[in-house]
Parts: sequence; structure tokens; C-alpha cells
Amino acid sequence: QVRLVESGGGLVQPGGSLRLSCAASGFAFSLSVMSWYRQAPGKERELVALIARTGISTNYADSVKGRFTISRDNAKNTVYLQMNSLKPEDTAVYYCNALARAEFWGQGTQVTVSS
Repeated sequence: QVRLVESGGGLVQPGGSLRLSCAASGFAFSLSVMSWYRQAPGKERELVALIARTGISTNYADSVKGRFTISRDNAKNTVYLQMNSLKPEDTAVYYCNALARAEFWGQGTQVTVSS
């Protein structure tokens, strides 16, 4: 059974930090490109960050470059998203995505940036 379980979301003040985790099971994690997406109310889901299978190559949305860092631990089947200098516009549900021969999604974790 494929599972992607996100954690680490919550309420944080502007300028604060959060670290999201996504624990994967039931598929070949180390062979999958892993990504974080987000969806704000009334908006389409957008790609935030992507990391290649080996972790060497990453890519970020322009809106988060320099503030967010994606990483992975293939030994733990886990992908992370370190989010610093958070802004109110970062408020969204954040989803973990795995892409290999098939595509899988997590259930999402809410991130709210507000004073």
C-alpha cells in the first residue's frame, strides 16, 4: 500500500520557519522524483520544489527561491521542505508528490502564516 504522510505544518508568524516532512512507503522511494506542491484557497495547485532521485538536483518556484530548501533521505524514505522567512502568501495546504512509474500524492498539511 502506497503512503505519503506529511507532517510539520502549523501556524507561524511572518518571518518564522517550519520544516515539513513526508514519510513514504509502499513504493520505490529512491527511484522517484519527489516534489512539494501547495494550494492556497481559490488558487490552483502549484509546484513549490522538486528534488531528483539522488538529491543532487533541485528546482524551486521563483516565489520561494532563497527561502525554501528541499532535501531527501533515501535511507529513511523521507523528503523534507525547510521553509524560512515565511510570508502570509505562503499560506496554503502543502502536498508531497512522488513521480516514478506512477504518481502518488499525500493528504496535505496546512501551513498558515499570520500574525
